[in-house]
Amino acid sequence: MKHINSNRVIGLIMGLVSLGYLWMAFRIPTFPMPRPIDSDWFPTLLGAALLLLSILLCLEKQATPVKREKAAQQDPKAREQTSQLLITLLAIAGYAFGLEWLGFVLASSLFGIGLNHCYGYRRHLISVVATLTVVLSLYLIMTRLLEVHLPRGLLPF
Repeated sequence: MKHINSNRVIGLIMGLVSLGYLWMAFRIPTFPMPRPIDSDWFPTLLGAALLLLSILLCLEKQATPVKREKAAQQDPKAREQTSQLLITLLAIAGYAFGLEWLGFVLASSLFGIGLNHCYGYRRHLISVVATLTVVLSLYLIMTRLLEVHLPRGLLPF
């Protein structure tokens, strides 16, 4: 590591957070009955993935500095990315607040279709069909197979 850049600093912070998260995940008690997947499996997998990604972020090659002329040309793209980020954050907040009232199926469908449109995907029929397929599949798996109660909201099922 020749230079400390922002990616390495963020990677180190993420690595420390993931180590703390893994420490807490290994402290989750196991059920007395033997199971192939126990309650600590998913948090441990998530912590390991975060640790791996933080290591990859630390090892990422530093980009070469951009000249002033190129930075001025990329300014509209940077504004578009910033606006997409803000729209995504607002959409996540709207999804969280509307989930109980609208229900899982309607809120998730609006969230997916809206973000597809926001990110520039213009084949709306494919977007609607794909989003509804994923959302309805998740809803049926969660409610019928795993018996997780998801908010019904405005829809009668």
